[in-house]
Amino acid sequence: MQKIIYYVASSLDGFIAGPNDDISKFIPEGEGIEKYLSDLQNFETVIMGRKTYEFGYQYGLVPGQPAYAHMTHHIFSETLKIDELSEKVLIENRSIERIREIKKHSKTDIYLCGGGEFAGWLLDNGLIDQLKLKLNPVILGEGIPLFGNSKSSWPADLVQRESFSDGLQILTYDLIES
Repeated sequence: MQKIIYYVASSLDGFIAGPNDDISKFIPEGEGIEKYLSDLQNFETVIMGRKTYEFGYQYGLVPGQPAYAHMTHHIFSETLKIDELSEKVLIENRSIERIREIKKHSKTDIYLCGGGEFAGWLLDNGLIDQLKLKLNPVILGEGIPLFGNSKSSWPADLVQRESFSDGLQILTYDLIES
């Protein structure tokens, strides 16, 4: 069974975006971002919540089209309605059983593209296997928490740390079932 990998940018204080979905204080380019973009080529499947998918609209994503051309998208939402969907975009109801089916049938590990609320639900249900934090050297003070409103507690094992000259780090943690 493939892993679900939550690969996400974060501030030092655990926010994946500031107020109003502001990501302008995160490092936008450089070696660490190139590494992240290269790593994304290893995924054929992406899962995300509605808000994360719609966040792409402000960057030119056309509703119904894939945000990542080479990946099959599973967007979990009970409210998102789009008339014309690419064959690479599926809108699905949130379901533990469906997530497990995707894990079972995916040819590669699965990229969890967020966001915080959806990631928190996955964490609460023990469905995130690995966390890859693009840790940005900034404190935002407020915004969207890494795991939404989740109160789950999980031990993690640091398995890799990469540091870049601009202060960005990519920290990889395996989540350990307790």
